[in-house]
Amino acid sequence: MADRRPRRNLNSTLRRRRRVGDPMQAYDALPAPLRRWLASACLPWSPASALRLWRKAGGARDPAAALARLDAAEQAMLRRDAQVWQGRG
Repeated sequence: MADRRPRRNLNSTLRRRRRVGDPMQAYDALPAPLRRWLASACLPWSPASALRLWRKAGGARDPAAALARLDAAEQAMLRRDAQVWQGRG
């Protein structure tokens, strides 16, 4: 029987990566603002990549700036994915 649940954010042409470790434990260890952002993200971010960008953007010092950086990174990925769907990639 086919799975009829909506695929939400899993229908993307972007390359998927293998996870190492327990993704739920990694997610639970994230800072609360980052977990909230991930819960509403358009793309399926791994906890490791989100945390790496969070730290690089100074999330501990300025969470708002880090969240803005995550938004910008996600928008860039969505634009890149849209080009592939439009046949311009």
